[in-house]
Amino acid sequence: MERFWKPLLHFGYQQAMSCLFPVIIFVSLAITKVIDVPHLPDYDLLFIICLATQYVMYRSGMESKDELKVICLFHLIGIALEVYKVHHGSWSYPQDGWTKLFGVPLYSGFMYASVASYLCQAWRRLDVTLVGWPKPVWTVPLGAAIYLNFMTHHYVYDIRWVLTALLFIIFFRTVVTYKVLSVTRRMPLAVSFFLIGWFIWLAENIATYLGAWQYPNQREAWTAVSWGKLSSWFLLVIVSFIIVAQLKHVKERREEVPFRASRDSGQEAKRQA
Repeated sequence: MERFWKPLLHFGYQQAMSCLFPVIIFVSLAITKVIDVPHLPDYDLLFIICLATQYVMYRSGMESKDELKVICLFHLIGIALEVYKVHHGSWSYPQDGWTKLFGVPLYSGFMYASVASYLCQAWRRLDVTLVGWPKPVWTVPLGAAIYLNFMTHHYVYDIRWVLTALLFIIFFRTVVTYKVLSVTRRMPLAVSFFLIGWFIWLAENIATYLGAWQYPNQREAWTAVSWGKLSSWFLLVIVSFIIVAQLKHVKERREEVPFRASRDSGQEAKRQA
């Protein structure tokens, strides 16, 4: 039994630590549900908490400088998508706040950034590697098409299912490996996409219940988020994963160049000696 429970508990602990940023956001949402800070709107309080959390995680070493850059990129991508979606009535932020941009509170970008934080933390904590990762000529256009489809489906046909089919074709041979107590384990990448997307969909139900945002069908009373949103989160996770993976590959290539240069110069020095 110990051979089963010990790795499971270790994996659960690493996952929980990787989810620290999202958990703080949810706890903050719950706090604003029951506590009212005088003269400070909830959206502004949440923005302050998210900024403070980001600062502490960086200064404490929980997040590296490169990871912070990725998280800031996700914040900008998330805000852009939020402004577009709110403008088209997909959901709304009905409360007032000083830190709202075009009807979107700035703290909302941290909800997307928290997904990037989870991916970066889990990548490092579980020593994630990708086997059979497709070339950028396939992954980059796919990620861009998925992101743009979130916007263009308001005007033209929603091609999410076409993109999902392409996903399984492009990543058919891709496997993610991760270590639990020094033991390397494997999982098809598409399965990890679905599992992360499902947990985000579950978190979305909690977030809307706590008033983080509001779908049109939740204005009168809260109802569970439709299963159709699961496909949206599934695709959003893919975009997030592609961005993180490509940035890590770029960093790895940059680190290899000085190493190769140093090795070549060392070999040249030996030949001259």
